[in-house]
Amino acid sequence: MEMQRFIGKVALVTGAASGIGLATAERLAREGARVLACDIQAEKLREEVARLTADGLEVSAHSLDVTDAAACNAAVAAVVAAHGRLDVLCNVAGTLFLKNFTEITDDEWHRQTAINLHGPFYLCRAAMPHLLASQGNIVSVASIAGMVGVPYGSVYSASKGALLMLSRALAVEYGSRGVRVNAICPGSVATPLVAGFSPPEDADFNLLSRLMPLLPEHGQPAGIAATIAFIASDEARFMTGSGVVIDGGQTAI
Repeated sequence: MEMQRFIGKVALVTGAASGIGLATAERLAREGARVLACDIQAEKLREEVARLTADGLEVSAHSLDVTDAAACNAAVAAVVAAHGRLDVLCNVAGTLFLKNFTEITDDEWHRQTAINLHGPFYLCRAAMPHLLASQGNIVSVASIAGMVGVPYGSVYSASKGALLMLSRALAVEYGSRGVRVNAICPGSVATPLVAGFSPPEDADFNLLSRLMPLLPEHGQPAGIAATIAFIASDEARFMTGSGVVIDGGQTAI
């Protein structure tokens, strides 16, 4: 029997057109949540939301560029206007590239930090008053790259490490007021984001090989989404300030 941990709950999920974000939006909706699925890929998002709604799920599409603070405020306002509350914010939208550190441009630095860090900041700030009212929670997708140094991934490591610490700081600030804030730190997951990047041509593969998972496969978005759903549910009500590692053993050695 499918669990129904989110009956009566409302969730906002970013990065919901594909990968972990899409899997999370679907998982929460299948467990009873009303979900505002957000992504900058508006057409792809509409296609996926149409598939989910055809299956009887309460999911609506909202085009969102998380680097735009006003747009993030508007997304939170939209979900509250539609459903009267917000219980769960899932910051999943992210971007990744690998490049030699000295070749990273200012624009590349600013673009990646804007998506991976500024967007979650804008959304957390906009959502917090509503989460205080509902005694809700936030789950952000950081990365093991925010816990260990990733060669050629300095911007990604910096932004995801900052997101992990933002989550912990908010957990400390708002825990006594009933809002939980957690992050998950996936390793290699079979998503379009991971499939679409490659290391520099002159990369030292001895460095990269240190980050291979111990298990003989990549993680799957549905498995990550299942963890997010648990953390966001009342079953995890004693859990806040955590950075949950799901990496197939990548950081075990």
